[in-house]
Amino acid sequence: MKKQILSIFVIFSLIIIIPNVNAQEFSFGEKANQKSITVTISDEGNVHVQHLISSSNISKQVELIYGTVSNLSVKNEVGKEVDFSIIGNNEVVIILPSNENSIIEYELDHVLNKKDEIWTWSFRYLETTSFIFPESVNFIFSNDRPIKLGDKKGITCHGCQMILEYVINEPKIVKKVIWEDKEFFVEIHSFSNIENFVFNQSTKSISLDFLDENMFITILIPLELLWEPYTVFQNDEKIFFHQYINNGTHVWVNMKPENSGEITIIGTTVIPEFPIFAPLAIGLMAILVMPFLRKFNLH
Repeated sequence: MKKQILSIFVIFSLIIIIPNVNAQEFSFGEKANQKSITVTISDEGNVHVQHLISSSNISKQVELIYGTVSNLSVKNEVGKEVDFSIIGNNEVVIILPSNENSIIEYELDHVLNKKDEIWTWSFRYLETTSFIFPESVNFIFSNDRPIKLGDKKGITCHGCQMILEYVINEPKIVKKVIWEDKEFFVEIHSFSNIENFVFNQSTKSISLDFLDENMFITILIPLELLWEPYTVFQNDEKIFFHQYINNGTHVWVNMKPENSGEITIIGTTVIPEFPIFAPLAIGLMAILVMPFLRKFNLH
């Protein structure tokens, strides 16, 4: 640590002393070409950021992601320290001319907030940014739109401005539905307490009691049990929800009720009325939905 601090001090003394001004009011050098930006989030909500910057024969500036920056370092790809300077309160890094790519790394504090088991980040950085989440995160939400990570590590966001939300180790409840000689399993993902799960074949509905407020709840519904599209009610009032990810056998339904109460999901067709045109409907839905998924790349 002493060597790092000393190196930075020497760099500052050899180049220029830049006053502590707002990065929006002052610039030095051209904007750098960022080959990649990776934001890695730990289970504890710690954020590590890495910018990979293309080599240049002139000074380049890199705006850092907004937040409290600490442990800032600039090195080349073999780990050798690179000369740099700072504008403002760790807002912009100036990289001096270099024949090699540079890597800017730092920790970012006071950007993630946790409330009722939900981690939230109001993120804005208009460069393509990759987010790597803890392995225990299965779903994330961008501007309330759910994204299932599955076995992927994260997402890539293009021109990114979003309210990012996610939960760690979200509990899963599996409810078994038996109809005649068939068994179906409905998964419920939520930190809320869930009671009184009921499948009603005559009303083509699934109902349950949601005992908390402002908690995400995601329900995986077997299509053979209850066919889409769905309508969702809470205490007999229609509420907003997301219906997404149709893998041919299940549909993911997600909502975030503001209050506790009974939630009822009503479908259009129910076992044993399962429609023979289901594969065609799935194909048509994939064609319609695909353009909306291109904004986010899972990786």
